[in-house]
Amino acid sequence: MRIIYCDSVLDNKIIEPDYEEEKKSAVNCGFNFSLISFEELTDGNIVTALRFIKEPENKELGIYRGWMLTPNQYRNLYDGLLKKNIELINSPAEYQHCHYLPDSYEKIKSKTPKSNWTTELNTDTIIELVSNFGESPIIVKDFVKSEKHNWDEACFIPNASDSEKVKSVVDKFLELRDNSLNEGLVFRQFEELEFLTEHSKSGMPLTKEFRIFFANKRIVKVFNYWDEGEYGEVKPELDDFIEIAQNIDSKLFTMDVAKKKNGDWIIMELGDGQVAGLPDNADRNEFYNNLKENAL
Repeated sequence: MRIIYCDSVLDNKIIEPDYEEEKKSAVNCGFNFSLISFEELTDGNIVTALRFIKEPENKELGIYRGWMLTPNQYRNLYDGLLKKNIELINSPAEYQHCHYLPDSYEKIKSKTPKSNWTTELNTDTIIELVSNFGESPIIVKDFVKSEKHNWDEACFIPNASDSEKVKSVVDKFLELRDNSLNEGLVFRQFEELEFLTEHSKSGMPLTKEFRIFFANKRIVKVFNYWDEGEYGEVKPELDDFIEIAQNIDSKLFTMDVAKKKNGDWIIMELGDGQVAGLPDNADRNEFYNNLKENAL
């Protein structure tokens, strides 16, 4: 099994520094690894991006561990590696299934906040969508990311029926996302979660959230989502989430879950496990050992 990491922008012969510790753990656990150029990949130069990949004699399973890719960029990576006899663990369809919330929403609908979305960014469509939430508080994001560190200006809408506030928050969100906007807009019911602490830099309220990695429907590891704050003895109740995971169309994915103020547990979102970050608190050796056991 081969892990595919991004190289350094400054030196394509060494790994991106943010993944150096992961690479050490992967090697310790018996993985091979190769480097690709993220910049060349995202520029569409797939041959150049993969120029240092040595083709194995027999087809090899690959896992990409790097920065987020659009579905089209991921497809180029997948197809390019396949030509070199390396097959990434998730197909392009499986990647998009967990990368875009609208693609997986029906699978997690029973345990996630009410959501709707649009690729049409005109005011009339937006106002019609948010009207489905009545006077409830909502948040706005795109198909992948929010601007949660700009909480009041570009994420949180206290009252979905306040058209002026909706417009101002959406406008600021679109301004900040700019060319990085993923497909369209998603509106989600705001849920009050159990407070953890305030973010040391942005001041954003952090809540008790966890990131669960699944490989082949089995739990690889459960991490505290935030590196700040005291979680105490709080742990997610996993049975419902394991059951839902059996129907997710992906071989390696993450499920971010959180505890509501009333004690219920909900799914915040899914993510492709290849581009989901490990928190600073992660035991990387344990993660890669468990990944090796469950990914094959």
